Amino acid sequence: MPTLEELRKTRIQKLEALKADHKNPYPSDTKRDFQVRTVLNKFWLWQLTKKEFYLAGRTKSIRIHGQAAFFDLEDDSGKIQCFLNPKDLSASGGKRSYNEFLADFDIGDFTEIKGSVFKTKQGEKTVRIREIKIIAKTLRPLPEKWHGLKDVEERYRKRYLDLLMNPEIREKFLIRSRILNELRNFFENNGFVEFETPVLQPIPGGAAAKPFKTHLNALNLDLYLRVAPELYLKRLLVGGFEKIYEIGRNFRNEGMDAHHNPEFTMLEAYIAYKDSSYLKIFLRDFFRYLVKKLNNNNLTIIYEDNSIDFSRPFEEKNYDDLIKEFGDLDLAKKNLIQPTFVSGFPKELLPLSKTLKKDSSKADTFQIFIGGLELVKAFTELNDPIEQRQRFEEQEKLREKGDEEAQRFDEDFLEALEYGMPPCAGFGIGIDRLAALLTNSHTLREIILFPTMKPKE
Repeated sequence: MPTLEELRKTRIQKLEALKADHKNPYPSDTKRDFQVRTVLNKFWLWQLTKKEFYLAGRTKSIRIHGQAAFFDLEDDSGKIQCFLNPKDLSASGGKRSYNEFLADFDIGDFTEIKGSVFKTKQGEKTVRIREIKIIAKTLRPLPEKWHGLKDVEERYRKRYLDLLMNPEIREKFLIRSRILNELRNFFENNGFVEFETPVLQPIPGGAAAKPFKTHLNALNLDLYLRVAPELYLKRLLVGGFEKIYEIGRNFRNEGMDAHHNPEFTMLEAYIAYKDSSYLKIFLRDFFRYLVKKLNNNNLTIIYEDNSIDFSRPFEEKNYDDLIKEFGDLDLAKKNLIQPTFVSGFPKELLPLSKTLKKDSSKADTFQIFIGGLELVKAFTELNDPIEQRQRFEEQEKLREKGDEEAQRFDEDFLEALEYGMPPCAGFGIGIDRLAALLTNSHTLREIILFPTMKPKE
């Protein structure tokens, strides 16, 4: 059995032979009339008319039978069987072209073909090739046993192979893309405007988290990768916008586990003249909209062998009751399978939130848990600049005692708040966790294309 390096050397020799024969193995131009899916969808018509066309894609699974060969051509839309023999290639060199191609070719190469369609005796939809050439020579063989690979971290490090060899993984990321599209559809249909705020910030704020630090040479200035966009989005409320949101990357220099990655995607949104009670209805409707769109109008999904029903009223739980029952919120999460609102958090944990009218020791906030995952944090936002200053001062005292996750004192934000921010409600949705839930993925690494990984030694 040849080693990987021996196989690579053989392919490099083929590459050099192609160049010596004045064949460009990496041409700039490609002839392609359609994607594979289009050919399959119009197959009956093109079989009737004997229409010829160009396709291009990666070649897989070659099967040689004497003076004929079958292989699969695959592109982003699907794959189709191709038939190659000297007779059909006669106009472009016949047997010579056939033999030369097989000598130059390896599974995994990208090829351009011209042909027409027919069905084999077994009824397989097939392209009869008239012309063929290599348009991107591969130097490494595709893995044969990638599916079910025991070294899961290798799959994450070489995600391109994971996508190439495992259709179900590709499908997960297509669903993730659909989630983002539907998020935008829902928010724009509800009158929201999407904005972008700084990722590099002079003061990291908006969440209790340890930031990443960097340095801008041009201004000799220390900056931080944002832990949240909150304080900048609130500046937009001061500026007169009423329904705003942002989908973007946040960065937190903290631990890593199945549900935490240092770089992650959040949606954060704010609505003027609303409070947290409005958000419960709004977010319930949002989840039902999204699940129906992704699940063929069905409001029940499966996650971790649990059936989760979004048609039912969301359950209501109290923070103190969960702490009494389970000891801490992390243990309680495992039991919050059906969509659940959890409220009654101590105000000290949430220094940017208003407090409850009936109990000033509690924040006017709730979280949504589904499938044991914390997916949403929602608040009636604090807009009293004097109280916000006091809250920041309390956080600074915690910071002086060694709490690296305490909120930073942001004088510029307080100045903006003193110009007046309307009463408002806001929330954040963890997109990675949401995608994990809706694709039945067990860790965030399964649904983040390129998760943060420890380097291989």
